Amino acid sequence: MQKQKSFALFALVAVLIALVAFGGMAQSVNAAQATKAATAAVTVAATAAAPIPGSGLVNAPLASEAQKLTGAGATFPQVLYNAWFQEYKKVTGVEVNYQGVGSGGGINAISGQTVDFGATDGPMTDDQLKAAKGGEILHIPMSLGAVVVTYNIPEVKTPLQFTADTIAGIYLGKITKWNDPALVADNASLKAVNQDIIVVHRADSSGTTNIFTSYLAAVNKDWAAGPKFGNSVNWPVGLGGQGNPGVAGVVSQTPYAIGYVELIYALSNKLGYGNVKNKAGKFVVPNLDSVTAAAAAFASTTPDDLRVKIVDAEGDASYPISGYTWQLIYKTQTDAAKATALTRLMWWELHDGQAFSTKLGYAPLPLDIIKRGEAKILSITVNGQPALPSSIATPGAMMAGTMSATMAGTMAATMSATMAATAAK
Repeated sequence: MQKQKSFALFALVAVLIALVAFGGMAQSVNAAQATKAATAAVTVAATAAAPIPGSGLVNAPLASEAQKLTGAGATFPQVLYNAWFQEYKKVTGVEVNYQGVGSGGGINAISGQTVDFGATDGPMTDDQLKAAKGGEILHIPMSLGAVVVTYNIPEVKTPLQFTADTIAGIYLGKITKWNDPALVADNASLKAVNQDIIVVHRADSSGTTNIFTSYLAAVNKDWAAGPKFGNSVNWPVGLGGQGNPGVAGVVSQTPYAIGYVELIYALSNKLGYGNVKNKAGKFVVPNLDSVTAAAAAFASTTPDDLRVKIVDAEGDASYPISGYTWQLIYKTQTDAAKATALTRLMWWELHDGQAFSTKLGYAPLPLDIIKRGEAKILSITVNGQPALPSSIATPGAMMAGTMSATMAGTMAATMSATMAATAAK
């Protein structure tokens, strides 16, 4: 609430400063125009600063929930999950023990019921879902990220430009030198780099690999006919690294190496990473905006089960190697205390947790996907009853959360607009 009050004050001051600065033109701007402009400016800023509707409903310990949860899976979101689980323990006292063993390991663990939830960046296949011991598994989206092409070339000081054919050519073993003409065509800085390319890929079953190879299969016929896509493929060339940290570690320690990792791992290891030419023919920087654009391109075709790939997206601004990351949970739970703890955790992640994403190099979920994720959480049952506590799940509680999230911004917009109009008269 203090942050909301501070924001409202900031917005009000900003409007007043603008009025003073443009005082010389005040005679040509009537009160209605001033009101409209101030309202628009402040409302946009307030909306951007406001929490996601539904936030703040998980805000204290609950005696009836389990105090410990276990999860395993993807390393792609592990940096984000670590931050979430530390904060969540402060809020609720619940300790979440998460092991980054790769998406394949997470799928195996939830399927075998050895953890409370799994995590993956590559959605489970129909056959995997059918084989799960505990019944129907739900995919709850948690965040979005970019898989970047990262490299260690001492001579190169500016980002490289990659195309679908050059990435596929390197990983198929057809492009073996950094000064190959196909690479030099888009990167003059590579002309003098007469060095072998050291290819690095994941050694474990990986959702990051699923995103990367799904992209290659979508854009290159040779890849689609050969290695294809999945959490694991038969790599034509290269060295293996365990998890995103392992690949980043091999690349950082190996001059002239190339690999693929989630963006945060390239940033934290101070590795170079390239721009990639997208479907529209634009070289796009992997960042929050370009990942969000990729997700938006698939918004209308995202299926009900939320298992969607967003590689090779339409649009000038879309980064082509983007992906969701999901947590996996059984729809029908058997332990009431754990069911309460799991659904409260996932509700918090889907709402309050999104505020952590941008600081850590991940893109927050689109609001439409959050609403659809809410519906999945609300469908989880234990002993024939909804698992999520009614204090969160009831329309009244959710409405209260929505009102508290937006009221401060709306009031700031209204007050600032009124004062601006008065000053313009």
